[in-house]
Amino acid sequence: MNELIMAKYGEIALKGLNKGTFEDILVKNIRRRLRHCGKFHYMRKQSTIYIEPVGECDLDEVIEKLKVIFGIGALQRCAVFEKDFEQIKSQGVPYLENALKNAKTFKVDAKRSDKSFPMKTPEIQAELGGAILEAYPHLSVDVHNPEITVMCEIRDKGAYVSAERIIGAGGMPVGSSGKALLLLSGGIDSPVAGYMMAKRGLIVDGIHFVSPPYTSERALMKVETLCEKLTSYCGDIRFYCVPFTEIQEALRDNCPEEFFTIIMRRLMVKIANIIAERNEYGALVTGESVGQVASQTLKAIQCTDAAAEYPVFRPVIGMDKKEIIDIARKIDTFETSTLPYEDCCTVFTPKHPKTRPVFDEVIKAEQSFDFAPLIEKAVEGTTVKLFRIESKEEQE
Repeated sequence: MNELIMAKYGEIALKGLNKGTFEDILVKNIRRRLRHCGKFHYMRKQSTIYIEPVGECDLDEVIEKLKVIFGIGALQRCAVFEKDFEQIKSQGVPYLENALKNAKTFKVDAKRSDKSFPMKTPEIQAELGGAILEAYPHLSVDVHNPEITVMCEIRDKGAYVSAERIIGAGGMPVGSSGKALLLLSGGIDSPVAGYMMAKRGLIVDGIHFVSPPYTSERALMKVETLCEKLTSYCGDIRFYCVPFTEIQEALRDNCPEEFFTIIMRRLMVKIANIIAERNEYGALVTGESVGQVASQTLKAIQCTDAAAEYPVFRPVIGMDKKEIIDIARKIDTFETSTLPYEDCCTVFTPKHPKTRPVFDEVIKAEQSFDFAPLIEKAVEGTTVKLFRIESKEEQE
């Protein structure tokens, strides 16, 4: 008896004439994620990718890797049979033992894509359900809220039987929507923002600002660890580390304290603009949430946006902290984000920051010093590091 995995599309199924482009990217992403798991034969049909092992492999490991690939709506581990109901019944019912032995209720859900199959859908459901009840008398049928739903799909190439539908990551395949640059701090919000934009198909790379000796090497290592964790969802991440000490010292020495934070964020955005232009990014991403801190009021965000030359995506903008934390726990970044190593955003924090800054006043304060040479120096001093998903898998 052969087994395979059916990866069913999420939003890709809704695409029109360009659907094939999204499918190609998704298959490429799947192949890359499974390259260390063994050899597979891939087939695309009816909004499903059939992933069939060639030789021995650990299908449980394969499913774990597939569960975090954006673009997959659901997964099913299936036994494959000839399109003969007697074989489906005689071999498929024993195949379901592990899933059914500890359950109390079930139902059968059949689909007959191959209309030449002699039994109609209600007959398949009734006959297979009867065989399951005979083999597992402790079970009862519950068509409304079953513990287990047994799937029997009659498709062009065979009959597929499974007992577990695993929810996939959803979204769009990474790489199908362009590239964005994530302003990645060491906090909780920005990794979540990166994850959410990768779910919309963006290639997400990170940019981080360091201010030694005010920020420590451990603070940088913390952010690099966040990059490593995000590769599970985002794929490879190019990480830009920008030296920011001289800019912050100039800001401290030349600008009114109450504007430190908002001007600092504007200068970060200006540096990100340059790096985005030189590396063909189409947008910036931040983890800002309205009203969470002084620099995230509407007036402050307006001042920050005025420095941007690219669209600024803020996917957590309307979320409260608990919602963000729930996602951070889900993607395993929360514990790292809460390590007590502060980033440069906490350097020279004003005692009484402006929560409703007037744009003209901010610009006047910023122009009290010529930051342009320091911005260019910071860009030229930026180091780049590539975090590969393969490296993370090798470590595991």
